Amino acid sequence: MKLTIALLSGDGVGPEVTHQAVKCLKMVGEVFGHKFLFKEGLVGAIAIEKTGEPLPTKTIELCKNSDAILFGTVRDPKNNQNLDGKIKPENGLLQLRRELSLFSNIRPVKVFPSLVDKSPLRKSVIRGTDFVVYRELIGGIYHGEKSTNKEGTVAKDVCTYSEAEISRIAHLAFKAAKNRRKKVTLVDKANGLETSRLWRKVVRKISDSYPEIQLQNLFIEEAVMQMILNPRQFDIILTSNMFGDILSDEGGVIGGSVGLLPSASVGDSHALFEPIHEVFLEKKGTNMANPVASILSAAMILDHFHLDEESRAVVIAVLNAMKKGIVTPDLQPNSTYGTNEVGDYIANTITDSEENLTFSRENIWLGKSTII
Repeated sequence: MKLTIALLSGDGVGPEVTHQAVKCLKMVGEVFGHKFLFKEGLVGAIAIEKTGEPLPTKTIELCKNSDAILFGTVRDPKNNQNLDGKIKPENGLLQLRRELSLFSNIRPVKVFPSLVDKSPLRKSVIRGTDFVVYRELIGGIYHGEKSTNKEGTVAKDVCTYSEAEISRIAHLAFKAAKNRRKKVTLVDKANGLETSRLWRKVVRKISDSYPEIQLQNLFIEEAVMQMILNPRQFDIILTSNMFGDILSDEGGVIGGSVGLLPSASVGDSHALFEPIHEVFLEKKGTNMANPVASILSAAMILDHFHLDEESRAVVIAVLNAMKKGIVTPDLQPNSTYGTNEVGDYIANTITDSEENLTFSRENIWLGKSTII
């Protein structure tokens, strides 16, 4: 297979971790006989610095003409000091999601068996955790009308959702549940928000088309609490933009490090893959950033194009690195391995050997996470 991948490394540790993911994809190409062409584009603070805008037109066109997008991170404190400023690095990502109509953000949360001791939660609580957050991505309060009065004393953010916006991501979530444990949890605030009442009405109606899927409803405050008390109860979490942002980041620390979790943002015609962690400016250039989330995002690219064996080979290489303690200092403080060393090890252990490719699917970290 031949794929063109837009490479938007962004800011902070983005270029460093994205480089490790590219190493792994190149190795997959060598081992399995595929050709991946990488084309770089500017986004975020670096784009503002060089072009004056967080998402140049050239980058948009690159993404539209590519098969997939591998994204790094965006943010820079120089651009965040003025919260009222209109030009912010994060606006580049928000605009890209809208331009490509990436309406569904898919974030798998599963605890690495070899890292269960690294979590701030008890092993008995988190062992076996395996759920996926389906977050609506281009509607809701983040993209609604915003205004502040002349005196700066009153501000407004409008949250708007349509039945069509809710329906398209709900169907994705239910289809994913059919291939997992057949449970969807809708998280909303239907006791206080009109938009949440619409979510509940639409999702309940859609659930009738999936009689084999159990539908559970939780208010956001209850869902946040239950994610800490018993994260194993969840299979597919379906929710709106803001609630999904909160829940997926909370889920990111269950396994001990936010540097472990990948994500996919998909629409009808385009797909973007990125780690969920922040820019970690304090780690920039130190060779200490954890590249695993970016590498697993590359595995999700392979999964997206139905390259199942290839994706599995990457995930197994990651699991082997974890098992052997070849990890960055965020997971093991005394580790002598840095970003590059971990990336090199994972890339160099990607193989198409029969032993790896017949590895029990129940032991695969990514596995049956998504239907894209």
